[in-house]
Amino acid sequence: MVVYSEDHREETCRRGRIEVICGSMFSGKTEELIRSLRRATFAHQRVEIFKPSIDTRYSEEEVVSHDNNSIKSTPIDSSASILLFTSEIDVVGIDEAQFFDDGLPGVCNELANRGVRVIIAGLDMDFKGVPFGPIPALCAIADEVTKVHAICVKCGNLAYVSHRTVLNDKRVLLGEKEEYEPLCRCCYQKALKEDMSK
Repeated sequence: MVVYSEDHREETCRRGRIEVICGSMFSGKTEELIRSLRRATFAHQRVEIFKPSIDTRYSEEEVVSHDNNSIKSTPIDSSASILLFTSEIDVVGIDEAQFFDDGLPGVCNELANRGVRVIIAGLDMDFKGVPFGPIPALCAIADEVTKVHAICVKCGNLAYVSHRTVLNDKRVLLGEKEEYEPLCRCCYQKALKEDMSK
């Protein structure tokens, strides 16, 4: 009879998992993603970070939080490209996941099944309060979901959604504090009425 130690079991079967960090804009999603990835790097794990190539707000090649913390990343056009870069990786980080295609949940499942820890950050809803891109499907298959909240700029309660403050109906509009504000449900409903009366 062969007896395996815990360490041996850990070595022979890495425990892959999917972790989702979601919420409105200005809620600290990217900050939390960067923190988790830095901890993995300190633990001598092999880390690779991806972001959609359309997100060039702060940097073309770095993931940057609203607090100006940053970490090197690989910009990509499609979720399938992630699999090309992750053969020898322990931890994969994905920022702004709402901008990726619907293949992202399948890619994340494949990585987790290989023993990779996948940490994803993204908006769970668009500016109309509608579930955004692949985030709902990722939440469904995740081992862990963390919903983070910004503070409503009108009343100080926990924010519910990112309200767009400029007239533009495109679903994807990269922006910052000039274009968006975090609002609670009540203040968001008031803002929608004001928008309709303009």
